[in-house]
Amino acid sequence: MSKSIITMYGADWCSDCRRSKKLLDGMGVDYEYIDVDAIEHAADEARAISGRTNIPVVAFLDGTHFVEPSDAELRAKVETLQAA
Repeated sequence: MSKSIITMYGADWCSDCRRSKKLLDGMGVDYEYIDVDAIEHAADEARAISGRTNIPVVAFLDGTHFVEPSDAELRAKVETLQAA
């Protein structure tokens, strides 16, 4: 099984996480969702990527990431990745 192009670290209680998930789901994007509350060390992994404690952290295979992205930022990045 190939690794997802996008990995999103988030939590159910986080409104920005729910918004970003809704956008990705609406775009039909295949991504890996990691719940920082349910998975041990997931919050540490997200912090290691972003250097911050804010979520969601959306990481891409190209080595870039977003923290609390706007819908416009996330949509543009996904569309760029899909075009590649």
